[in-house]
This record gives sequence, C-alpha cells and structure tokens, in this order.
Amino acid sequence: MDGNLEAQIRSADLPEKTKQDLVKYLQDRDVSEEQFARILSDVENEYQKTRIEAAEAVGVVAAQSIGEPGTQMTMRTFHYAGVAEINVTLGLPRLIEIMDARKSPSTPTMTIHLLEQYSGNRDLAREVSWQIEAAPLHEFGDITIDMVNMQVLVQLNTQVCERRKITVDEIMEKATKKIRDRHHYRDFEFETSPKEANLTFFPKDRESYQNLFQLAEFVRHVIVQGIDDIERVVVRKENGEYILYTEGSNLKDVFEVRGVDTTRTRSNNIAETSEVLGIEAGRNAIIDEALSTLREQGISVDVRHIMLVADMMCMDGEVKQIGRHGIAGEKESVLSRAAFEVTVNHLLDAAVANETDILQGVTENVIVGQPIQLGTGDVKLIAKPFN
Repeated sequence: MDGNLEAQIRSADLPEKTKQDLVKYLQDRDVSEEQFARILSDVENEYQKTRIEAAEAVGVVAAQSIGEPGTQMTMRTFHYAGVAEINVTLGLPRLIEIMDARKSPSTPTMTIHLLEQYSGNRDLAREVSWQIEAAPLHEFGDITIDMVNMQVLVQLNTQVCERRKITVDEIMEKATKKIRDRHHYRDFEFETSPKEANLTFFPKDRESYQNLFQLAEFVRHVIVQGIDDIERVVVRKENGEYILYTEGSNLKDVFEVRGVDTTRTRSNNIAETSEVLGIEAGRNAIIDEALSTLREQGISVDVRHIMLVADMMCMDGEVKQIGRHGIAGEKESVLSRAAFEVTVNHLLDAAVANETDILQGVTENVIVGQPIQLGTGDVKLIAKPFN
C-alpha cells in the first residue's frame, strides 16, 4: 500500500481501531487513489454522524431507550434456541437479572462450541458431552440395599462403562472420593472388586438403619462422570457443526475438557464469565445477554445505550448492579442517593458526616429546582452584551 495513503489514514479524525482496520483492508486489496479517497470520506462521514453533541444527556437517553421497550416485554420462560429439553429465563425477568448482576441466574446455561475435528463428528461430539454432563452412579449399574448385612451393593454394568468411555476403576475411585469430599460424609467403609465390577459400602455405625439409608442416598447420586454443576447436555447440529447446550454452568471445568473450543464457548452467567475470563469478558457478556434478550422479544435498541450501562457496571473492575448495593447506592451526591431509596437514612448519615453536595448530576439539580448541567443548562452566560 502507498505510504501516502497510510499517512492520510493516520491523520484522519477516526478512532485508532478504525484506522488499523482501514490499513489492513487496503493492504489486502488493490485500491486506486480515487476509490481510496471515497472510502476514507465515507468512513469519516459515517463516524461524524454517529458522534453525539457535546453536553448530550446520554444517561437519560440510554435509560429511556432501554426502559421504554422494557415495559412492553412479556414475562415468560421460553425454550432456549429451540432446544425443547432446556428451559431458560427470558424477557423482563432476564433483563432484571442482568441489571442486578445476580451471582447466579435462575436458569444457568452454556453454549459449548467444539474444535474443528470434533464439531463435524456426532460420535466425538457425544463423547465430549459425556465428559461434561453430570452422570450419577445409578446410571452405571444396579444399587441395592442389603438390610441383613447392613451394606449397600453396587453392581456396575461394564457395557455401559465401555459405551461411555470410562473404566470400572475410575468409577470406583471417584465414587468413594466424591462422597467424602463433596458430601463431607466420612462415616463409611468400602470394599472394591474390579474383576466382578462391584463395590460394597458399609456404614461405620452398623446398628443404625438411618445411616444405612443416608449412605445409600449418597451412593445413588454421587457424580462419577462429567461436571457436577451441569445437569444436562443436549447435542444439536447447526450450520454444519455440532454444538452442545447445557443446563447448568461451569466455565472453568468445561474449558479443561478436551475438544472444547474455548474461544467460542460462552455462559449466560455474567459473574462467572467475569471471574474466569476477566472484567472485559464480563462487560461483553452483559452487552450480548441484554441485546439477545431484547432481540428475542422483537425489540431493537441501539447497542451504544447498552454499552453505556455495561461500562457503568464494570468501570471499577468488578461487575456491579445498578441498584442500591451497586451504582445507585455509591453515588457521590447525597441528594441523588436519597432520591433513590431509604431517603431519611441517607440524609441523616450525610448530616452526621457533614457531607456536601456539589449539585453536578441530573437528579440533585431537579430536586433543588435548577437546570441540570447538560444540554442548554451546560451553557453559562459570563457577561451581558452592551446595547
């Protein structure tokens, strides 16, 4: 590419990322001087049109733009992406969950993409799903309670083990370890017989039937294959590749499963996304989840309004909710905090602490009855002109 063209791009009034994209675009294509001038002019014009006026009340506009269609959203739980077996919260309840930055959504779910060699093969995709879907011990054989000898007998089905690509030894080791670790239940002993594929559990207190039945319950539901938090996995073919949809979410453990494409796999749990992948990923998750929730209802909101909300929620390096325990409750302005919730407490605490309010925001200026410092209110008349 001509050095002169590159210099023109560098001097244009455009964001740095846009300039880099333009340079890359022109390096990949043979573009004449005239074509280049037209491309650069169109990009600059489009950029200038998207910029807002100085002193525009962007927060109020964003609140209107999200709040107004939010009143039309139906309250419903719907099938996720056409997967009949998996329910996920959508509509207004989901939007509230996102803005409240809930630690765990009411219906956590993941969309797991697979690496190229796995995504086109149904058998390999199914094998990956077995490594993810939580499978309790009772799915691998028969469990019986022997009340005469006060023991719980597990007879494993070797054919099921082979089909699900797990060995008898692995099951025996995981079952005993997880009952102790996961349930903190240590009052039992066990015997293993790998050749006969059976496992026997004895409660330490041989006189108590309650202990025997409690142990049997733990044995029946102990997870021996897959990830504990993921209750169900559905394999679907979309656009020529197999994708896994899950009920339950655990990004950290799913990323360690062989065959998972970590660059495209996502969870609807924003707090978990932020914790595992960082605050920028958390911000992107807020934007994507809010947009897809609105889009599912047929509502179109400009992404920049949602980006503004996401930036506010993530600006301190952690995902904060909009409400009293987050952004609204931590505002500098005393009057703004008091206008939101628990008015008397805020005013009393501020009076005791001798706080002052510099009246910079929208809410506090409305309360005291003077123009807000945005729009025409941002203009200050310094001197009257002489006649």
